[in-house]
Amino acid sequence: MLPGIGSAAADPGGSSDSQALWKAIQSSPTGDPFFDEAPADLGHYAPGDVIESRDASWPGVPMVFLTVLTPVQRAIQVKFRTTNSSGAPSFGTATLLLPFGGWTGPGSRPVLLNAPPINALNRRCTPGYVFSHGFDITTGGTGNDFVPSPTMWAASRNYAVVIPDHEGPLMAYAEPTVAGHIMLDTVRAVRHLMPDEFGESRFAMTGYSGGAIASYAAAMLAHEYAPELAPNLAGAAMGGLPVDYESFAKTFDGTYASGLMLTVTLALAREHPEILSRMNHLAQWAAISPLKDVCSSTMADIGVFVPYAAVANMADPLHTEFADMMFHRLSLKGRKAGMPIYVYNGVHDPWMPVAKAEAFYAEQCALGVPATKSIVGGEHILGYFDGFLGSTQWLGERLSGVPAPNACEVAPRPDAAPGQSTSSSAPGDGPAAEKPSAPPARAVMTPPSRSSGPSQDR
Repeated sequence: MLPGIGSAAADPGGSSDSQALWKAIQSSPTGDPFFDEAPADLGHYAPGDVIESRDASWPGVPMVFLTVLTPVQRAIQVKFRTTNSSGAPSFGTATLLLPFGGWTGPGSRPVLLNAPPINALNRRCTPGYVFSHGFDITTGGTGNDFVPSPTMWAASRNYAVVIPDHEGPLMAYAEPTVAGHIMLDTVRAVRHLMPDEFGESRFAMTGYSGGAIASYAAAMLAHEYAPELAPNLAGAAMGGLPVDYESFAKTFDGTYASGLMLTVTLALAREHPEILSRMNHLAQWAAISPLKDVCSSTMADIGVFVPYAAVANMADPLHTEFADMMFHRLSLKGRKAGMPIYVYNGVHDPWMPVAKAEAFYAEQCALGVPATKSIVGGEHILGYFDGFLGSTQWLGERLSGVPAPNACEVAPRPDAAPGQSTSSSAPGDGPAAEKPSAPPARAVMTPPSRSSGPSQDR
Protein backbone atom coordinates (compact mmCIF):
# COMPACT_ATOMS: atom_id res chain seq x y z
CA MET A 1 0.00 0.00 0.00
CA LEU A 2 1.34 3.42 -0.93
CA PRO A 3 1.58 5.90 1.93
CA GLY A 4 -1.43 8.08 2.31
CA ILE A 5 -3.39 6.33 -0.38
CA GLY A 6 -4.99 3.41 1.36
CA SER A 7 -6.91 1.47 -1.25
CA ALA A 8 -6.96 4.41 -3.48
CA ALA A 9 -4.87 3.39 -6.18
CA ALA A 10 -8.57 2.83 -6.28
CA ASP A 11 -8.91 4.32 -9.67
CA PRO A 12 -6.03 6.33 -11.05
CA GLY A 13 -7.40 5.71 -14.47
CA GLY A 14 -9.27 2.46 -14.45
CA SER A 15 -6.98 0.08 -16.36
CA SER A 16 -4.24 -1.98 -14.77
CA ASP A 17 -1.71 -0.17 -17.00
CA SER A 18 -2.88 3.19 -15.66
CA GLN A 19 -2.62 1.97 -12.09
CA ALA A 20 0.86 0.58 -12.73
CA LEU A 21 2.00 3.88 -14.23
CA TRP A 22 0.56 5.84 -11.33
CA LYS A 23 2.40 3.64 -8.83
CA ALA A 24 5.61 3.94 -10.84
CA ILE A 25 5.69 7.75 -10.64
CA GLN A 26 5.59 7.80 -6.84
CA SER A 27 8.55 8.81 -4.69
CA SER A 28 10.90 5.97 -3.82
CA PRO A 29 10.70 4.83 -0.17
CA THR A 30 13.01 6.44 2.37
CA GLY A 31 13.48 3.23 4.34
CA ASP A 32 11.99 4.92 7.41
CA PRO A 33 8.46 3.62 8.16
CA PHE A 34 7.63 6.91 9.89
CA PHE A 35 7.59 8.58 6.46
CA ASP A 36 6.80 5.58 4.26
CA GLU A 37 3.92 3.70 5.85
CA ALA A 38 0.32 4.41 6.75
CA PRO A 39 -1.36 2.38 9.51
CA ALA A 40 -3.85 -0.24 8.38
CA ASP A 41 -6.57 1.40 10.46
CA LEU A 42 -5.95 4.90 9.14
CA GLY A 43 -9.61 5.45 8.39
CA HIS A 44 -10.45 5.07 12.08
CA TYR A 45 -8.58 8.25 12.95
CA ALA A 46 -10.02 11.75 12.68
CA PRO A 47 -8.14 14.61 10.99
CA GLY A 48 -5.38 15.80 13.29
CA ASP A 49 -5.32 12.67 15.45
CA VAL A 50 -1.81 11.60 16.39
CA ILE A 51 -0.78 8.27 14.87
CA GLU A 52 2.65 8.22 16.49
CA SER A 53 5.39 10.53 17.70
CA ARG A 54 9.10 10.18 18.36
CA ASP A 55 12.02 12.13 19.74
CA ALA A 56 14.26 13.47 16.98
CA SER A 57 16.55 15.58 19.14
CA TRP A 58 19.55 13.71 17.80
CA PRO A 59 20.55 14.38 15.09
CA GLY A 60 17.62 16.80 15.00
CA VAL A 61 19.03 19.44 17.32
CA PRO A 62 22.47 19.62 15.66
CA MET A 63 20.75 19.89 12.29
CA VAL A 64 18.60 22.74 13.56
CA PHE A 65 21.68 24.43 14.99
CA LEU A 66 23.58 24.14 11.73
CA THR A 67 20.74 25.19 9.47
CA VAL A 68 19.17 28.05 11.41
CA LEU A 69 21.94 28.93 13.88
CA THR A 70 19.61 28.53 16.85
CA PRO A 71 19.82 25.48 19.12
CA VAL A 72 16.61 24.09 20.56
CA GLN A 73 16.04 21.95 23.61
CA ARG A 74 14.10 19.18 21.94
CA ALA A 75 12.80 18.09 18.55
CA ILE A 76 9.68 15.90 18.42
CA GLN A 77 8.32 14.41 15.23
CA VAL A 78 4.62 13.73 14.99
CA LYS A 79 2.71 11.65 12.46
CA PHE A 80 -0.99 12.40 12.17
CA ARG A 81 -4.10 11.76 10.13
CA THR A 82 -4.93 14.30 7.46
CA THR A 83 -7.08 14.41 4.31
CA ASN A 84 -5.88 14.33 0.73
CA SER A 85 -7.12 16.36 -2.23
CA SER A 86 -10.03 14.02 -2.96
CA GLY A 87 -11.26 13.91 0.64
CA ALA A 88 -9.80 10.50 1.55
CA PRO A 89 -7.76 9.77 4.69
CA SER A 90 -4.01 10.34 4.41
CA PHE A 91 -1.19 11.06 6.84
CA GLY A 92 1.11 13.96 7.47
CA THR A 93 4.34 14.48 9.39
CA ALA A 94 5.79 17.52 11.12
CA THR A 95 8.71 18.38 13.41
CA LEU A 96 8.03 20.31 16.62
CA LEU A 97 10.98 22.30 17.98
CA LEU A 98 10.93 23.32 21.64
CA PRO A 99 13.29 26.13 22.70
CA PHE A 100 15.38 26.21 25.85
CA GLY A 101 13.65 27.66 28.88
CA GLY A 102 10.05 27.82 29.99
CA TRP A 103 7.55 30.28 28.64
CA THR A 104 7.36 33.36 30.85
CA GLY A 105 5.02 35.47 28.75
CA PRO A 106 1.26 35.81 29.17
CA GLY A 107 -0.92 32.81 28.38
CA SER A 108 0.36 29.68 26.68
CA ARG A 109 3.54 29.53 24.62
CA PRO A 110 2.88 30.76 21.05
CA VAL A 111 3.62 28.47 18.11
CA LEU A 112 4.90 29.37 14.64
CA LEU A 113 4.28 27.00 11.73
CA ASN A 114 7.13 27.57 9.29
CA ALA A 115 6.49 26.15 5.82
CA PRO A 116 9.81 26.17 3.93
CA PRO A 117 9.77 25.80 0.14
CA ILE A 118 10.44 22.06 -0.11
CA ASN A 119 9.96 22.16 -3.91
CA ALA A 120 10.96 18.52 -4.35
CA LEU A 121 9.69 15.12 -5.48
CA ASN A 122 11.16 12.66 -2.95
CA ARG A 123 10.30 12.11 0.72
CA ARG A 124 14.01 12.23 1.60
CA CYS A 125 13.86 15.91 0.66
CA THR A 126 11.51 16.92 3.46
CA PRO A 127 12.45 18.90 6.57
CA GLY A 128 11.30 15.96 8.72
CA TYR A 129 13.56 13.45 7.02
CA VAL A 130 16.57 15.77 7.15
CA PHE A 131 15.99 16.58 10.82
CA SER A 132 15.84 12.91 11.77
CA HIS A 133 18.51 11.51 9.42
CA GLY A 134 20.82 14.45 8.75
CA PHE A 135 22.25 15.71 5.51
CA ASP A 136 23.64 13.46 2.83
CA ILE A 137 24.43 13.77 -0.84
CA THR A 138 20.83 13.02 -1.82
CA THR A 139 19.09 15.43 0.54
CA GLY A 140 21.55 18.29 0.15
CA GLY A 141 20.18 21.41 1.78
CA THR A 142 16.62 21.00 0.59
CA GLY A 143 13.64 20.94 2.87
CA ASN A 144 15.20 23.32 5.33
CA ASP A 145 15.15 27.03 5.84
CA PHE A 146 15.99 30.38 4.41
CA VAL A 147 18.48 32.67 6.11
CA PRO A 148 17.27 34.89 7.70
CA SER A 149 15.12 32.16 9.11
CA PRO A 150 11.58 32.31 10.51
CA THR A 151 12.57 29.36 12.71
CA MET A 152 15.53 31.26 14.12
CA TRP A 153 13.39 34.34 14.65
CA ALA A 154 10.66 32.41 16.49
CA ALA A 155 13.06 30.38 18.65
CA SER A 156 14.87 33.57 19.65
CA ARG A 157 11.56 34.83 21.04
CA ASN A 158 11.07 31.57 22.95
CA TYR A 159 8.20 30.47 20.72
CA ALA A 160 7.73 26.85 19.75
CA VAL A 161 8.19 26.13 16.05
CA VAL A 162 6.56 23.43 13.93
CA ILE A 163 7.86 22.58 10.47
CA PRO A 164 5.30 20.54 8.50
CA ASP A 165 6.21 18.28 5.60
CA HIS A 166 3.49 20.04 3.66
CA GLU A 167 3.80 18.22 0.32
CA GLY A 168 2.26 15.13 1.94
CA PRO A 169 3.32 11.47 1.70
CA LEU A 170 2.96 11.49 -2.10
CA MET A 171 5.22 14.55 -2.41
CA ALA A 172 2.51 16.37 -4.35
CA TYR A 173 4.49 19.59 -4.76
CA ALA A 174 2.22 22.64 -5.20
CA GLU A 175 -1.06 20.77 -4.53
CA PRO A 176 -2.83 23.43 -2.43
CA THR A 177 -5.52 21.33 -0.77
CA VAL A 178 -2.99 18.75 0.42
CA ALA A 179 -0.72 21.48 1.79
CA GLY A 180 -3.52 23.41 3.45
CA HIS A 181 -4.96 20.34 5.14
CA ILE A 182 -1.54 19.29 6.44
CA MET A 183 -0.92 22.75 7.90
CA LEU A 184 -4.26 22.76 9.71
CA ASP A 185 -3.93 19.16 10.87
CA THR A 186 -0.45 19.99 12.17
CA VAL A 187 -2.09 22.53 14.50
CA ARG A 188 -4.59 19.91 15.63
CA ALA A 189 -1.88 17.30 16.14
CA VAL A 190 0.36 19.57 18.23
CA ARG A 191 -2.59 20.44 20.45
CA HIS A 192 -3.44 16.75 20.86
CA LEU A 193 0.17 15.77 21.49
CA MET A 194 0.83 18.33 24.25
CA PRO A 195 -2.56 19.69 25.35
CA ASP A 196 -1.32 21.17 28.62
CA GLU A 197 1.32 23.25 26.86
CA PHE A 198 -0.33 24.06 23.53
CA GLY A 199 -4.07 23.47 23.99
CA GLU A 200 -4.72 27.20 24.32
CA SER A 201 -1.77 28.53 22.33
CA ARG A 202 -1.99 30.94 19.44
CA PHE A 203 -0.67 29.55 16.16
CA ALA A 204 0.61 31.61 13.24
CA MET A 205 1.89 30.41 9.87
CA THR A 206 4.44 31.66 7.39
CA GLY A 207 5.77 30.58 4.01
CA TYR A 208 7.53 32.05 1.00
CA SER A 209 7.30 30.97 -2.64
CA GLY A 210 6.65 27.20 -2.59
CA GLY A 211 6.10 27.45 1.16
CA ALA A 212 3.58 30.26 0.67
CA ILE A 213 1.31 27.78 -1.10
CA ALA A 214 0.95 25.99 2.25
CA SER A 215 0.27 29.04 4.43
CA TYR A 216 -2.08 30.48 1.80
CA ALA A 217 -4.03 27.24 1.39
CA ALA A 218 -4.35 26.81 5.15
CA ALA A 219 -5.85 30.28 5.43
CA MET A 220 -8.24 29.66 2.52
CA LEU A 221 -9.41 26.25 3.80
CA ALA A 222 -9.59 27.00 7.52
CA HIS A 223 -13.29 27.94 7.61
CA GLU A 224 -14.51 24.71 6.02
CA TYR A 225 -11.84 22.22 7.12
CA ALA A 226 -11.00 23.28 10.68
CA PRO A 227 -13.59 25.78 11.94
CA GLU A 228 -12.97 24.80 15.57
CA LEU A 229 -9.43 26.18 15.31
CA ALA A 230 -10.58 29.75 14.56
CA PRO A 231 -9.83 31.12 18.06
CA ASN A 232 -6.32 29.65 17.92
CA LEU A 233 -5.32 30.78 14.41
CA ALA A 234 -3.63 34.14 14.84
CA GLY A 235 -2.67 34.72 11.22
CA ALA A 236 -0.83 33.59 8.10
CA ALA A 237 1.98 35.35 6.25
CA MET A 238 2.67 34.53 2.62
CA GLY A 239 5.27 36.02 0.30
CA GLY A 240 6.09 35.48 -3.38
CA LEU A 241 2.85 33.51 -3.64
CA PRO A 242 1.95 31.62 -6.84
CA VAL A 243 -1.74 32.33 -6.46
CA ASP A 244 -2.84 31.90 -10.10
CA TYR A 245 -1.67 28.61 -11.63
CA GLU A 246 -3.48 29.15 -14.93
CA SER A 247 -1.87 32.51 -15.60
CA PHE A 248 1.55 31.21 -14.55
CA ALA A 249 1.34 28.15 -16.81
CA LYS A 250 0.16 30.06 -19.86
CA THR A 251 2.62 32.92 -19.38
CA PHE A 252 5.72 30.78 -18.90
CA ASP A 253 4.95 27.81 -21.17
CA GLY A 254 8.06 27.05 -23.22
CA THR A 255 10.23 29.60 -21.38
CA TYR A 256 13.00 29.47 -18.79
CA ALA A 257 10.33 28.58 -16.21
CA SER A 258 8.77 25.69 -18.12
CA GLY A 259 10.93 23.06 -16.40
CA LEU A 260 9.50 24.10 -13.05
CA MET A 261 5.97 23.79 -14.42
CA LEU A 262 6.64 20.32 -15.80
CA THR A 263 8.02 19.25 -12.40
CA VAL A 264 4.88 20.56 -10.72
CA THR A 265 2.73 18.71 -13.27
CA LEU A 266 4.40 15.41 -12.38
CA ALA A 267 3.91 16.11 -8.68
CA LEU A 268 0.26 16.98 -9.21
CA ALA A 269 -0.30 13.75 -11.16
CA ARG A 270 0.39 11.86 -7.93
CA GLU A 271 -2.78 13.38 -6.45
CA HIS A 272 -4.64 13.83 -9.74
CA PRO A 273 -3.94 10.67 -11.80
CA GLU A 274 -6.09 11.85 -14.70
CA ILE A 275 -3.10 13.94 -15.77
CA LEU A 276 -1.16 10.79 -16.68
CA SER A 277 -3.43 9.85 -19.57
CA ARG A 278 -2.70 13.24 -21.16
CA MET A 279 1.08 12.65 -21.11
CA ASN A 280 2.85 11.32 -24.19
CA HIS A 281 5.42 8.52 -24.02
CA LEU A 282 8.32 10.94 -23.53
CA ALA A 283 6.65 12.52 -20.52
CA GLN A 284 5.69 9.15 -19.05
CA TRP A 285 9.27 7.92 -19.44
CA ALA A 286 10.60 11.00 -17.63
CA ALA A 287 7.98 10.57 -14.90
CA ILE A 288 9.20 7.07 -13.99
CA SER A 289 12.90 7.86 -14.41
CA PRO A 290 15.23 8.83 -11.52
CA LEU A 291 14.03 12.39 -12.05
CA LYS A 292 10.96 11.48 -9.98
CA ASP A 293 13.18 11.45 -6.88
CA VAL A 294 15.10 14.70 -7.23
CA CYS A 295 15.53 16.94 -4.20
CA SER A 296 16.68 19.94 -6.15
CA SER A 297 15.91 21.90 -9.28
CA THR A 298 17.48 19.23 -11.51
CA MET A 299 14.26 18.37 -13.28
CA ALA A 300 13.33 22.04 -13.62
CA ASP A 301 16.71 22.69 -15.23
CA ILE A 302 16.27 19.82 -17.69
CA GLY A 303 12.86 21.07 -18.76
CA VAL A 304 13.90 24.65 -19.52
CA PHE A 305 12.24 25.91 -22.75
CA VAL A 306 10.29 22.65 -23.18
CA PRO A 307 6.64 23.54 -23.95
CA TYR A 308 3.70 21.53 -22.68
CA ALA A 309 2.89 20.58 -26.28
CA ALA A 310 6.13 18.57 -26.42
CA VAL A 311 5.08 16.31 -23.54
CA ALA A 312 1.31 16.07 -24.08
CA ASN A 313 -0.63 13.75 -26.36
CA MET A 314 -2.97 16.52 -27.48
CA ALA A 315 -2.66 19.81 -29.31
CA ASP A 316 -2.52 23.06 -27.33
CA PRO A 317 -2.82 21.26 -23.97
CA LEU A 318 -3.23 24.41 -21.85
CA HIS A 319 -6.37 25.45 -23.76
CA THR A 320 -8.56 22.37 -23.38
CA GLU A 321 -11.57 21.46 -21.28
CA PHE A 322 -9.33 19.20 -19.21
CA ALA A 323 -6.89 22.02 -18.50
CA ASP A 324 -9.76 24.31 -17.53
CA MET A 325 -11.08 21.64 -15.18
CA MET A 326 -7.67 21.18 -13.53
CA PHE A 327 -7.06 24.90 -13.13
CA HIS A 328 -10.49 25.22 -11.53
CA ARG A 329 -9.85 22.28 -9.21
CA LEU A 330 -6.52 23.71 -8.05
CA SER A 331 -7.80 27.25 -7.56
CA LEU A 332 -8.82 28.58 -4.16
CA LYS A 333 -9.80 31.95 -5.59
CA GLY A 334 -12.84 33.60 -4.08
CA ARG A 335 -12.62 31.90 -0.71
CA LYS A 336 -12.44 33.98 2.43
CA ALA A 337 -9.36 33.49 4.58
CA GLY A 338 -10.13 32.00 7.98
CA MET A 339 -7.52 34.13 9.76
CA PRO A 340 -5.78 37.49 9.30
CA ILE A 341 -3.28 37.46 6.43
CA TYR A 342 -0.06 39.26 5.53
CA VAL A 343 0.76 39.34 1.82
CA TYR A 344 4.15 40.52 0.56
CA ASN A 345 5.78 40.51 -2.86
CA GLY A 346 8.81 41.91 -4.64
CA VAL A 347 7.85 44.78 -6.91
CA HIS A 348 10.02 43.40 -9.74
CA ASP A 349 9.28 39.68 -9.24
CA PRO A 350 9.10 38.15 -12.75
CA TRP A 351 7.76 34.80 -11.46
CA MET A 352 5.03 36.04 -9.16
CA PRO A 353 3.89 39.38 -10.61
CA VAL A 354 3.08 42.02 -8.06
CA ALA A 355 -0.30 42.57 -9.76
CA LYS A 356 -1.38 39.07 -8.66
CA ALA A 357 -0.50 39.83 -5.03
CA GLU A 358 -2.38 43.14 -5.28
CA ALA A 359 -5.45 41.40 -6.71
CA PHE A 360 -5.45 38.72 -4.03
CA TYR A 361 -5.10 41.33 -1.31
CA ALA A 362 -7.96 43.38 -2.78
CA GLU A 363 -10.15 40.26 -2.97
CA GLN A 364 -9.60 39.46 0.69
CA CYS A 365 -10.18 43.07 1.72
CA ALA A 366 -13.51 43.00 -0.12
CA LEU A 367 -14.42 39.82 1.77
CA GLY A 368 -13.74 41.55 5.10
CA VAL A 369 -10.54 39.73 6.02
CA PRO A 370 -8.03 41.55 8.26
CA ALA A 371 -5.38 41.74 5.54
CA THR A 372 -2.02 43.49 5.35
CA LYS A 373 -0.07 44.06 2.15
CA SER A 374 3.61 44.89 1.75
CA ILE A 375 5.14 45.52 -1.66
CA VAL A 376 8.90 45.48 -1.23
CA GLY A 377 11.91 46.09 -3.43
CA GLY A 378 13.58 43.40 -5.48
CA GLU A 379 12.60 40.37 -7.52
CA HIS A 380 11.73 36.90 -6.22
CA ILE A 381 14.88 36.28 -4.16
CA LEU A 382 15.48 39.81 -2.89
CA GLY A 383 11.77 40.10 -2.20
CA TYR A 384 12.19 37.50 0.55
CA PHE A 385 14.99 39.40 2.26
CA ASP A 386 13.27 42.77 1.90
CA GLY A 387 10.01 41.38 3.24
CA PHE A 388 11.41 39.40 6.17
CA LEU A 389 11.40 42.17 8.78
CA GLY A 390 7.86 43.29 8.03
CA SER A 391 6.44 39.77 7.97
CA THR A 392 8.06 38.73 11.25
CA GLN A 393 7.00 41.95 12.95
CA TRP A 394 3.42 41.24 11.86
CA LEU A 395 3.66 37.61 13.01
CA GLY A 396 5.03 38.67 16.39
CA GLU A 397 2.10 41.00 16.95
CA ARG A 398 -0.41 38.31 16.03
CA LEU A 399 1.24 35.76 18.33
CA SER A 400 1.22 38.34 21.12
CA GLY A 401 -2.55 38.66 20.80
CA VAL A 402 -2.54 42.12 19.23
CA PRO A 403 -5.61 42.39 16.95
CA ALA A 404 -4.79 42.39 13.25
CA PRO A 405 -4.36 45.89 11.76
CA ASN A 406 -7.37 47.69 10.42
CA ALA A 407 -6.23 49.56 7.32
CA CYS A 408 -7.43 47.91 4.06
CA GLU A 409 -8.64 51.25 2.81
CA VAL A 410 -5.60 53.25 3.87
CA ALA A 411 -4.04 54.92 0.83
CA PRO A 412 -0.30 54.44 0.18
CA ARG A 413 1.96 57.17 1.55
CA PRO A 414 2.46 59.95 -1.01
CA ASP A 415 6.23 59.55 -0.68
CA ALA A 416 6.21 55.76 -1.27
CA ALA A 417 8.14 55.21 -4.48
CA PRO A 418 8.10 51.93 -6.43
CA GLY A 419 10.37 49.41 -4.79
CA GLN A 420 9.76 50.83 -1.32
CA SER A 421 7.79 48.78 1.15
CA THR A 422 4.13 49.80 1.24
CA SER A 423 1.49 48.19 3.37
CA SER A 424 -2.16 48.35 4.29
CA SER A 425 -4.66 46.23 6.20
CA ALA A 426 -8.30 45.18 6.31
CA PRO A 427 -11.09 46.05 8.73
CA GLY A 428 -12.09 44.00 11.69
CA ASP A 429 -10.41 42.38 14.63
CA GLY A 430 -8.95 38.97 13.85
CA PRO A 431 -9.24 35.70 15.72
CA ALA A 432 -6.02 36.49 17.56
CA ALA A 433 -7.97 38.75 19.87
CA GLU A 434 -10.17 35.88 21.02
CA LYS A 435 -9.38 33.44 23.79
CA PRO A 436 -8.31 30.12 22.25
CA SER A 437 -10.63 27.18 22.72
CA ALA A 438 -9.86 23.96 24.54
CA PRO A 439 -8.15 21.23 22.49
CA PRO A 440 -10.38 18.89 20.46
CA ALA A 441 -10.29 15.11 20.33
CA ARG A 442 -7.53 13.03 18.64
CA ALA A 443 -7.15 11.88 15.00
CA VAL A 444 -5.19 10.12 11.98
CA MET A 445 -5.24 9.81 8.00
CA THR A 446 -6.33 8.30 4.52
CA PRO A 447 -5.55 8.22 0.66
CA PRO A 448 -6.63 10.03 -2.59
CA SER A 449 -9.12 8.55 -5.07
CA ARG A 450 -10.38 10.18 -8.22
CA SER A 451 -13.06 7.66 -9.14
CA SER A 452 -15.79 10.13 -8.27
CA GLY A 453 -13.94 13.38 -8.98
CA PRO A 454 -12.97 16.07 -6.51
CA SER A 455 -14.71 16.09 -3.17
CA GLN A 456 -15.77 19.68 -3.41
CA ASP A 457 -16.38 22.32 -6.03
CA ARG A 458 -13.64 24.84 -6.08
